[in-house]
Amino acid sequence: MLTAEEWAALGLSLKVATWCVALLAIPGVAVGWLLARREFPGKTLFDACVHLPLVLPPVVVGYLLLVACGRRGLIGSWLHETWGVEIAFTWRAAVLASAVVAFPLMVRAVRLSLELSDRGLEQAARTLGAGPWRAFVTVTLPLALPGV
Repeated sequence: MLTAEEWAALGLSLKVATWCVALLAIPGVAVGWLLARREFPGKTLFDACVHLPLVLPPVVVGYLLLVACGRRGLIGSWLHETWGVEIAFTWRAAVLASAVVAFPLMVRAVRLSLELSDRGLEQAARTLGAGPWRAFVTVTLPLALPGV
C-alpha cells in the first residue's frame, strides 16, 4: 500500500500531466497542422524553433524558464505585478516546464499524423459543402487522432 507522501506525489504528477495536456492540446494541434498543411516563408526556421527544447540540454531549458518566470524575470515580474501569481518553485512551474519540453513532441506527432492522413477525404468533405473548420473537425482530426 502507498504512504500518504506517495499518494500526494502521485496526485501531483496526475495534476501536472493533466494541466500540461490541457495547455498543449490546442496550440499543439494548431502548430502541427500549420507545419503539415501550409507552406510559408520561414517554415524551416519556425520548425527549428519549435523543436529547440529537444535540442537544448534540460538544464539550459530549466535555467531559461527560471530566469524568465522568476519574480525578477520578464514574464514572472509581469505575472506577479499584474495578477499576483508566482510561478517559480510551484506546481505551475512543473506544468510550464513539462509543456515546454512536451510541445515539440506533440507538434511532431500531430504533424506526422496529418501528413499521413488522406487529404482527398478532406477535399471531398469540402466539395460536399463542409467549411474548412467543419472538414477539419469531422474528417481530418478523427483520422489523425490515432497517431496522436
